[in-house]
Amino acid sequence: MKKISFNDKWTCNGKPVTLPHDAQISEKRGEDISNGGHGYFPGGIYTYEKNFAAPDEWKGKTVIAEFEGVYKNATVSLNGKDLCFHPYGYTGFFAELEGLNFGEDNTLTVVADNSQLPNSRWYSGSGIYRPVWLYICEKEGLRPESVKISTVSIDPAVVKVESSVSIKANVEGITGEGTSFELTIPNAKLWSDETPSLYTARVSAGTGDTAEIPFGIRQITWSNRGLFINGKETLLRGGCVHHDSGILGAATYAESEERRVRILKENGFNAIRSSHNPASKAMLDACDKYGMYVMDETFDMWYNRKNLHDYGADFEEWWEKDTTAMVNKDFNHPSVIMYSIGNEVGEPAEEKGLEYGRKMVDLCHKLDASRPVTCGANLMIMSKYAKGSGIYKDGEQKTSDSKKKKEGGNASLAFNIIASVVGPGMNKAGNSKKVDKLTTPFLDSLDIAGYNYGSGRYPLEAKAHPERVIFGSETFPQDIWKNWQMVKKYPYLIGDFMWTSWDYLGEAGLGAWSYTGGMPFNRPYPWILGGAGVIDILGIPDGSCKYASTVWGLEGNPVIAVRPANHPGVRPSRSVWRGTNAIMSWSWAGCDGNKTTVEVYSDQDKVELLINGKSAGRKKVKECKAFFKVRYSAGTVTAVAYDASGRETGRSELRSADDQFRIAVRPEKTEVNSGEIVYIPVNIEDSNGVVESNADRRITVEVQGGELLAYGSANPCTEEQYHTGSFTTYYGRSLAVVRAGASGTMKVTATDGSMKDIAEIIVK
Repeated sequence: MKKISFNDKWTCNGKPVTLPHDAQISEKRGEDISNGGHGYFPGGIYTYEKNFAAPDEWKGKTVIAEFEGVYKNATVSLNGKDLCFHPYGYTGFFAELEGLNFGEDNTLTVVADNSQLPNSRWYSGSGIYRPVWLYICEKEGLRPESVKISTVSIDPAVVKVESSVSIKANVEGITGEGTSFELTIPNAKLWSDETPSLYTARVSAGTGDTAEIPFGIRQITWSNRGLFINGKETLLRGGCVHHDSGILGAATYAESEERRVRILKENGFNAIRSSHNPASKAMLDACDKYGMYVMDETFDMWYNRKNLHDYGADFEEWWEKDTTAMVNKDFNHPSVIMYSIGNEVGEPAEEKGLEYGRKMVDLCHKLDASRPVTCGANLMIMSKYAKGSGIYKDGEQKTSDSKKKKEGGNASLAFNIIASVVGPGMNKAGNSKKVDKLTTPFLDSLDIAGYNYGSGRYPLEAKAHPERVIFGSETFPQDIWKNWQMVKKYPYLIGDFMWTSWDYLGEAGLGAWSYTGGMPFNRPYPWILGGAGVIDILGIPDGSCKYASTVWGLEGNPVIAVRPANHPGVRPSRSVWRGTNAIMSWSWAGCDGNKTTVEVYSDQDKVELLINGKSAGRKKVKECKAFFKVRYSAGTVTAVAYDASGRETGRSELRSADDQFRIAVRPEKTEVNSGEIVYIPVNIEDSNGVVESNADRRITVEVQGGELLAYGSANPCTEEQYHTGSFTTYYGRSLAVVRAGASGTMKVTATDGSMKDIAEIIVK
């Protein structure tokens, strides 16, 4: 079986493109109020074409095209003849290329129809946004995803190899043959978040097909005593992650997914929830490499639509195929430890929905008996659904006066309004015995129950449901301290997934703090980002992120975070999904004398704050944090931590930039391969590399010897677009993403008209 990249030399609506490609990100945004979920991007119909030759050597073989992701309603045709249709935008699919003209040119056409909006509660992207591959297979040989490897035991380490055809497999010199057989691996290195050891099975079929299958040896067990990976109790330090790639839009590059997983791991996370759709293969590869547990999720909706034109209309016909596609994709990835069958669906409150839930659980078990099945269940939503006042009802929005209102079919807004009003009180919405009785049939059908904003139930389950295993599948970041105390206390509570670990496009302003006022949800155009991520779309962690890593016991020294000092006297409009807007910066030019709040995170007894060497007080640490209301003064701010005996245990410091600002282009890699994607921060810095947070300016980036794929900042409210090459920094930071050209030297230039910096990258 030969695998070929099939991403070059496509056109989209007649214009040359290289895949993966998001056709929506360059569309002109507008003030359509019903489209805030999408970030105020319009949709469209996008026709992709690729001309290619089919050599005579392909005769007698099976040629298959794999599409990892097309959003949405994809119709694939070859030389004018339709091959297949695939409605769901988040599962991959395979098209056998029947009717090839051998020795001649052929035309492969993909039409992606994303014209009917809204069809998502967040920015979806459009077109062929994930890679495409071509497989050349022998007629009776291997097929993509046809070999499955699972762990039978870990002591000794035994793996089971299964295939749709008879094969030979070799792992570290250990061989086996057949359609199903076991291999014992001596002195095996087990895969976990702490030791992500991987193996490769070299597989061949009798017809001559060969393939290399990466896998890991690891065992998952769970009970009311906890979650155990390879026999070791494991607590999930989790975060929810959307599919988009920030300034790149929905386009999914392997380098982007690896960078995101690496940054999440560096900031203390050991688990992600792919919300609310199946993760990309590149994401799973990165999680395998770095040791990141994955809860992979099928759908955001079932048969009851949350938006007028979403997947709910296709669910009953397609759920089985799409669930199967996700499990087949995930099977050999050791990082995947749970399958989720949905997010905040109300349907399990009625018999039809409960039956669908059970069928989905059974299907996952049939396809893969080794992993538990869960669901992100919102007990409040299920309760309201049962009362006939479901928040989501076939894309309609229930308003506060119980009247139905189309609002473009955006039912997501209703939930955000309720959540913003109810706030943390939503955590107790499932505490009553009535709600418990209603939700129990569905929750007990799951192997592990995920609670979205249901932390009030955590202490109750030992008595109410002594055999139930649970976790926080979606929680407020500011609740991490109290949630984590319960995770450590109750063995049946196996972890916490905050909303969200990484910021995303769409759900405009959902989690942002705004100094311009307005509703703390579904903010008006030109808001573009959700604003809920504790790591922004550039990959920069904020105070909430470092607070979590402090609570998890991963910070050796106190952490200083500062609320922006450049809005004196203005009280921000706050969101329930964000506990603070503090960032790690003490560089606010022109703000001397302005009042601000400094937050210090520590797991010690007390902390002291020093501004330019002068004490601003010593405070008792409560729930791993202390607040200091101070006036900003350029220079240094220092935090000192003390234990209960008064002994200093650690300190940290932030410095202000001097007034000699400059543009700094700082590639994350200085040597790359041709075609590789490179991330290049472009900052406003002083000569010591300190980023200045209050001297933003519009910068233009140009590339020689490569292609600028995107350039932008983490500004959540802007009319600037990421594909233009010109953008204004935000808190002193911006980011360029470049594809390296041919071998030689690639130059990246950034200028604001008066200042300029150039970085050179060697391309091999």
